[in-house]
Amino acid sequence: MNWRSLPSLNALRAFSALAETGSYTRAGETLSVTHAAVMQQTRALEAYFGVRLATRSGRGVALTDEGRKLARDLAAGFHQIGDGVEALINLQQARPLHVTMSPVFAVKWLMPRLGEFQASHPDVTLLLNPSGKIVDLEREGMDVAIRYSRCEDLPQDADILLVLDLVVVGTPDLVGSAEITNPADLVHLPWLMELGTREVPDWFDRHGVKLDRPLMISQMPGNLIMDAVKRSDGITYTARQWVQNEIRSGELVELFPEEQAGAFHIHTRPRDERRAVRQFSNWLRSQSSPI
Repeated sequence: MNWRSLPSLNALRAFSALAETGSYTRAGETLSVTHAAVMQQTRALEAYFGVRLATRSGRGVALTDEGRKLARDLAAGFHQIGDGVEALINLQQARPLHVTMSPVFAVKWLMPRLGEFQASHPDVTLLLNPSGKIVDLEREGMDVAIRYSRCEDLPQDADILLVLDLVVVGTPDLVGSAEITNPADLVHLPWLMELGTREVPDWFDRHGVKLDRPLMISQMPGNLIMDAVKRSDGITYTARQWVQNEIRSGELVELFPEEQAGAFHIHTRPRDERRAVRQFSNWLRSQSSPI
């Protein structure tokens, strides 16, 4: 294809719309431009070809023989382009929606609610990727990320989904008999921490604790931590919302609570306007009341 030999695509579109509507005004409305712009583009085409393509006919426009031939070929070409564009859009809409979030968020918050989304949006296929790692959406092919951040570190324009109270929790057998009056008293206890995070060392740093020995930390997927905590394998730092029933029942003891200290927020790829992305993001926001 010799692209340089072709006239302006905007001029071809304007003339094709003129041939379809028979009016400079209606062609302009179709293309969201003024009738004068359509007229200017048509005259540019006439100058390019050196022939008249359209003439005034009463209150409308009549095509010349040359104009009718060009209009016929353009209509066939633009219809084929439209079919190709529509096919690609449909293919993108049918592609599974890739969503990444932490394992504990998936288990504690997302999965109990997901049936409602699937019932109301049966045409959207979700592919969930629970991971403690923060992934690059473009590089990893993800569409939506539900990310955690300390409230003081939230991006200014963060699309906040859920604000969390944070606590250290452990069983009464593990912490009930210990003399715990300040954060430094937890240095010698075993900790459980989600893979890919620094939550425990960062917790001690924020509380100004100088470590005199390495911490005893076992790292594991977040969805496995609470079962281990309930076995008294260690203590952990987590959202009170995830364990409030166990705290109320006395199965777990909470230490050093922090009100509204963390948040999950929704992150999508810039300018991704796919319908499935909008539907899932809007549904997440509709579910944002605390559990």
